[in-house]
Amino acid sequence: MRIRTDDEVYRVDAVWLGPPKATFPWRARYVAWLIGIPAFFVVLGIERWAGWSFGFFSTAWAFVATIAITRLLTAKISHERPLGTVVAMAGRELNTPRAVTTGTGGAVSASRVRVRAERPLPKHKRRRQYQHHGGPPGAAITQGTPRARRNRGNAARAGR
Repeated sequence: MRIRTDDEVYRVDAVWLGPPKATFPWRARYVAWLIGIPAFFVVLGIERWAGWSFGFFSTAWAFVATIAITRLLTAKISHERPLGTVVAMAGRELNTPRAVTTGTGGAVSASRVRVRAERPLPKHKRRRQYQHHGGPPGAAITQGTPRARRNRGNAARAGR
């Protein structure tokens, strides 16, 4: 047994096809006209504010932008979600208090990281420097010119 719902009744769109005996070649719902006409004036106003002069091509581009905006907005509107509900939902979404997402600090902070003026030496060079300069660990180190490496030849490398 199949039970049919009454959704078909609500899927009928209120469509204005134009004046009698001079209908438009397209179908547009009343809500599309309600959104499209003010959107066209808003787009024209934005064009003038941006400094575009009034002419055929600027008006044509405004018309194209209006169609795109109207189609985008009317895609969200249906018999189950009317225009008033969508506007109310958008208003509540924009005015809803949000949770604070910025942190005031955490477990790790860079404030206690010590920064030295000179670059630290690797451990093997630090030990060698203490041995050659005779200073104890932690004593002030004066860096001189680096010592030249001795060339041991290929025989020393072969034993590695």
